[in-house]
Amino acid sequence: MTKLIVFTDLHMVPEGTTIIGLDPYKRLLAGIEHVNRYHADADRVIITGDLTHRADTLSYERLRDLLALLVPPAAITIGNHDYRERFLETFSHVAPDEDGFVQQVIDYADCRAVLLDTLFAPPYDYPMSHAGYLCEKRLAWLERALATASGLPVLLFMHHPPHRTGFTGMDAIRLGNEDAFYDLVLRHGNVRHIFAGHVHRTIGGSHRGIPFSIFKSPVHQQPMPFDMPNASLSVDEPGAYGIVMVTEEGLQVHNEDYEIARRDPAIA
Repeated sequence: MTKLIVFTDLHMVPEGTTIIGLDPYKRLLAGIEHVNRYHADADRVIITGDLTHRADTLSYERLRDLLALLVPPAAITIGNHDYRERFLETFSHVAPDEDGFVQQVIDYADCRAVLLDTLFAPPYDYPMSHAGYLCEKRLAWLERALATASGLPVLLFMHHPPHRTGFTGMDAIRLGNEDAFYDLVLRHGNVRHIFAGHVHRTIGGSHRGIPFSIFKSPVHQQPMPFDMPNASLSVDEPGAYGIVMVTEEGLQVHNEDYEIARRDPAIA
């Protein structure tokens, strides 16, 4: 069974900087130590974007060195808080696709993992580039990834959710061309599950018949009221990561709130 760990929305900042009083470095370090202790057998740690908060080189360098502590190998794509060229300069071991996007296909015996680059930039025109988009080149790349899966079920990993999640502010900056995305995916019929981040909440369900999971950030979370129009509002809640297990019968998705997790059980 393939076992994947999923982190999203790391929002790394330079040393001495915080986000709403929280230190992204310390929170992610705790998550990495938790994975190394309890899930060192994972086949991959997949990171779905918003690697830094302001896409500065110092933050990318700090994150690169921190991720080097992971025992399982990592696979990375980017989100709306990232800068594609700056990321690739710092993470020189990450190879972009033939068109320069941070995308890749990873095959296992029981599934194909596909990482998509949904960053709507350049130009880095905020707030427009906070929304996601898959251009014609990226859709064509996805088409090839689905068409060549050779019977393997496909797991898609992306930063922006490709549909509404119920949060007013975040829905305004979801994937911009969701219809083109879903039409393509449904045409092939081999996508088992879609994984995303961006919203900083734990959300699960299905859309147009395809199951999806969205994970929380290790750092700060989206306030729970649905009708907040400001997508920048954040609250201090425990950090988390996802655990994905491919089984003979399907797929299991777990959410690990590692900051409050306890490993000293007692009989209830």
